[in-house]
Amino acid sequence: MKTIAVYSIKGGVGKTATAVNLSYLASLSTPPALICDLDPQGASSYYFRIASSKKYNSEKFLQGAKKIYRNIKATDFQHLDLLPSDISYRNLDIELSEEKKPRKKLKKNLEELGEEYRYIFFDCPPNLTLLSESVFAASDLILVPMIPTTLSIRTYTQLQDFFEANGLDGSKIRAFFTMVEKRKKMHSDILHEYRNHEGFLSQSVPYNSEVEKMGIYRAPLNAVHPASVASKAYSALWTELQALL
Repeated sequence: MKTIAVYSIKGGVGKTATAVNLSYLASLSTPPALICDLDPQGASSYYFRIASSKKYNSEKFLQGAKKIYRNIKATDFQHLDLLPSDISYRNLDIELSEEKKPRKKLKKNLEELGEEYRYIFFDCPPNLTLLSESVFAASDLILVPMIPTTLSIRTYTQLQDFFEANGLDGSKIRAFFTMVEKRKKMHSDILHEYRNHEGFLSQSVPYNSEVEKMGIYRAPLNAVHPASVASKAYSALWTELQALL
């Protein structure tokens, strides 16, 4: 089992679109795959047209594999399952703080899922919290989508600094640029500056209106429009990632 967190301190950088499309591609290339929607907003769950059970909540999520197994749902796509989010996930940090080893809790709870899934993806909320630290510990790779702007670069630096200050393994972090518009000078300049930068993937994802329409399709773009420019970029990104895992 390989675990991939799609994470950013900054919101609005395409985390959910990345998690949804890459998990779908993983289910095609090396099935089966699971996507865990950890954001209380539940965007990944919405894209897959899945809601959590009324009896499911953050407390049960923290109780371990048996409770998690019962709440995993099949998506409309073969070999791709989803653990849906719940609005109660907004309390996860509080509930984690009451655990004996909160930073190891997620990894422990998901260990048994390794018998079922080749890849597990985490669609993470945009913040730096105790839940984030638990995700970092549980992940083999932390994929950071970044728009080529100064604020995105700043949040990436903040993440690196946090890992260093807390003795975490920064080699897990891999960044890539998304929503790229090369006609914009800032985007073009930043892409040029970071094209050979350590920790950055070579593949980027261009801005494409079809990605925004995923909310209308409520399905991975790579499933609905595999020939689109963005779909091809996600496919190339997944190929690059597989070589790292």
